Amino acid sequence: MKIQIVTLFPDMVEGFFKNSIMKRAVESGNVEYEIIDFRRFATDKHLSCDDVPYGGGAGMVIKCDPLCKALDSIQAREKRVVYASPSGKRFTQQYAESLSKEDELVFICGHYEGIDQRVIDLYVDDEISIGDYVISSGEVSTLVLIDAIYRLIDGVISSESLSEESFTQNLLEYPQYTRPETYCSKDVPVVLLSGHHANIGHWRLQKRLEKTLSNRPDLLETASLDAHSRKILNALKEHSAKGTVDDGCY
Repeated sequence: MKIQIVTLFPDMVEGFFKNSIMKRAVESGNVEYEIIDFRRFATDKHLSCDDVPYGGGAGMVIKCDPLCKALDSIQAREKRVVYASPSGKRFTQQYAESLSKEDELVFICGHYEGIDQRVIDLYVDDEISIGDYVISSGEVSTLVLIDAIYRLIDGVISSESLSEESFTQNLLEYPQYTRPETYCSKDVPVVLLSGHHANIGHWRLQKRLEKTLSNRPDLLETASLDAHSRKILNALKEHSAKGTVDDGCY
């Protein structure tokens, strides 16, 4: 996949592509990236890219001209263009999976009070919100989107690592443990030390259901659960209603 990021602050973005899993994805050729500083397309002596909003109000708005020229320089109209915005559609794992199938994606990083609506009307295919809150940097929200998307590209992360992550099958991930076996008087669950793969699998499923029921019960409304999972979930709900706790396998 080729990722192009149009931003006023390229230094905020560059380091992301030079570290950890993304660095390996770039080196292996699974990801190609280009960062476009749209300040280079401003034409006045101050290289200004923002102005006061029509109609009044606080803050500044990113202007059409330099941003549109930057987008035209990479033929953005022929590609899928993404803009991270609090006013966008909610981002989900399923949305990330859909975007990961694209050969090319263009990301616009907003700033200040956002970008002129005409840029959105002319270029943007996906206006996406990463959550019900507001942050000051479009670079940060854009990198959240990219991080969720690129790791789903074939060859970046093993399919085994992805298969039981949070939101797979609309369930959250089970708890993880590593050495030492005891830390601050807290022990690793005995089942994980047993080497009994069936029991471990059962425990992990139970914990996924338990955590989802506790933290995100809304996900269970659309989760695809087999009869075995439903039985465990019903037992968890019964224990919860009684105010009891059982760390074993139902």
